[in-house]
This record gives sequence, C-alpha cells and structure tokens, in this order.
Amino acid sequence: MKKMEKEDMAVPADVPAASRAAYRSNYHLATHGTGRLMLFAGDQKIEHLNDDFYGTADTGQIPVDDAEPEHLFRIASQGTIGVFAAQLGLISRFGPSYDSIPYLVKLNSKSHLVKTEQKDPNSKAMWTADQVAEFQKSSGLKIAGIGYTVYLGSEFEGEMLAEAAQAIHRAHQHGMISVIWMYPRGKAVKDEKDPHLIAGAAGTAACLGTDFTKVNPPKKEGHDSAELLKEAIMAAGRTKVICAGGSSVDTKKFLEGLHRQLHVGGVSGNATGRNIHQKPLKEAVRMCNAISSLTFGDYDVARALRVYGGDEEFRV
Repeated sequence: MKKMEKEDMAVPADVPAASRAAYRSNYHLATHGTGRLMLFAGDQKIEHLNDDFYGTADTGQIPVDDAEPEHLFRIASQGTIGVFAAQLGLISRFGPSYDSIPYLVKLNSKSHLVKTEQKDPNSKAMWTADQVAEFQKSSGLKIAGIGYTVYLGSEFEGEMLAEAAQAIHRAHQHGMISVIWMYPRGKAVKDEKDPHLIAGAAGTAACLGTDFTKVNPPKKEGHDSAELLKEAIMAAGRTKVICAGGSSVDTKKFLEGLHRQLHVGGVSGNATGRNIHQKPLKEAVRMCNAISSLTFGDYDVARALRVYGGDEEFRV
C-alpha cells in the first residue's frame, strides 16, 4: 500500500512545535509509514496471569517456549511488527538485549482474578507518560508511545478517563503516540460486544485525543462483525480504530477475519497477542509476518497464508 512521507502526516494540535518531528518519527516507526498499526500485545502477563503462557489454550497445549517472558521479545525482535506493547518493568529488564524493537509502554494493567460480578473493574496507572519519556532518554530504546486501558461503564470510569486523558496529553508533549484500549465493562454493561456501544467507546477515545483506539470486534446475531465495525469507524473520526485479536483460533480463520476487518470494516490495524505468542518461536515469527503482510502490505489471505507457511517472505 502507498506509504506516507513524514512531512505529510497530520500532527495533533496538542503536540508542541519542538516535539512535532519526534511525533512524526514515532508515528512513522509504529505504522511503517502506512497509517496502519500492527500491535503485538505482550501486556497479558498481568492481565491473564500465567493462564495464557502455560498449560492448555483453546487450540491445545501451549508450547513450552511461551512459559518464559523472553519468548515475547524474541518474537518481536525477529518478526515484522509495528510496536510491541508491554509494561515498563518488563521492557526495562529485557529491552537492553532487544534494542531493535519498537516499544509501546502499557501504563496500567490489572489481573482477571477479581470478577466484574464482585467489583467493577478499575485499572490504575502504574507509570506516567513523563516517566516513560525519561526512561526513553536514559535507556536509548525505541519507545514510540504509551498505552492505557479504560473500562467504559465501570463505576470507576471517571478515574480511568481522567488518567487516560492526561497520559495522552503528556505523551503528545513528548512527541510519543498513544493507544487506548477502550473496553465497555462493568455491572452496568449488559453486552460488551454490542455494536452501538463499541461505536460509543470508539467515539469516547476520539474525545480523549488518542491516535489509535483498540476495541473488541462487535457482535450481533445475524450480522457480519466486519460490517458492524463501520459505525465505530465513523464515531472515531480522526482517531484510528484497531481490533483486538482475542483468544487463539485457527490461523486461516484469524487471517480471513482480519482481512475483512481491514477491507470491509475499515479498521486501521490490529492488536494481536495470543494468536502469535501461543506458538513456537519460528511459527510465531511467521504469524507476525503474515499479519503484517495484511496490515502493511495489503496482501490477500492466500498470500498471507504463504507467508505464514514459510513459502514467501514479507518485510517492510
């Protein structure tokens, strides 16, 4: 697909003049100049504890490779991605050994132990965007931006919305991009995948001023999920929408779904975790490349499957 030159990229007005070159560079780094984002999600070490990394997944036994955190960094360093999202502590430990990876620092996280039936979700920031900027300068790592999860509909949504807004603003001050995970969740939410609600979540992310928002693909009986995404794309305006990858599924089914999200729904990328890291290293790297071939290269599904199978290479 046609790539944008850095000087042609639209820069939000809250990015000061002194940080505009850095913002363009980070946006270009994360999207490879395409305006689309392939986010490799490695933040699940807190979100799902060890459930996703050891034992049995939906598709069978999780490979032993996935048992240690370095598996994530090996994949991100060898595969074609946009950014690798993880917590600052993990990046500080492994980043110096994998300094070629473009990182996105996830500021907040919570485990899945406390269920919504017990208490509405509340995920507080563990670091600030200013601290991430300081870390970037001191470490010299490629920190392209920050990420934050908001649980819209939780009784604590106000706290998370305020933290997210400040994180986006401060990230922009430093020339970093932002990605907001926007998930309707809480006792007040009857259907987390309701298309109208997903669109409302995307519109909320736009009001916060984020560059990208990650949403779950909407679902409605008798309707095509990719078609349903169109309402969210319109609601998000100039904030770009990417879809969560979800639990591990058959590779062909996953790639077909992503292709429809991109070309029917109109999303600007994807955020994929389990469908990548719950594979042995070489296969996980090929999966990264297949996903990126759809996202950055506009490949069709058949060609992306050849990339996944190792019969064709993809690099941007």
